[in-house]
Amino acid sequence: MNDTLAAMLTAIKNASMVGNKTANTPASKFKKSVLLMLKKNQYITDFKEVGEGVKKQFEIEVAYDQSGNSRIQDIKRVSKLSQRIYKGYRNIKPVKYGHGMMIMTTPQGIMSETEARDKKLGGEALFIIW
Repeated sequence: MNDTLAAMLTAIKNASMVGNKTANTPASKFKKSVLLMLKKNQYITDFKEVGEGVKKQFEIEVAYDQSGNSRIQDIKRVSKLSQRIYKGYRNIKPVKYGHGMMIMTTPQGIMSETEARDKKLGGEALFIIW
């Protein structure tokens, strides 16, 4: 089995580290919901779906600040295919003293750790980004 989410996160991280404006990854509904969360929190500026059929891909625009530094410093995968990490809402802690964010899957969909804590929802911790 392949971890397609980890492949997408690695592509985004590598593009931001070398200063590329875009990163490409195969498209899926799950990745689209993760990308919407990253766009909402301004880690990426935008993404669009290109191609047709099974060759659909997301072209992701990485966000940079005015001085040209990437908004993404690092991305770490928490849950892996071999070991899933679940957190109850009482066990969710802020990432990097509030300067980062954890993306989680909950019964109400994909959301950040602050949203999950506010709604008192637990779930699988997918990755952290700062």
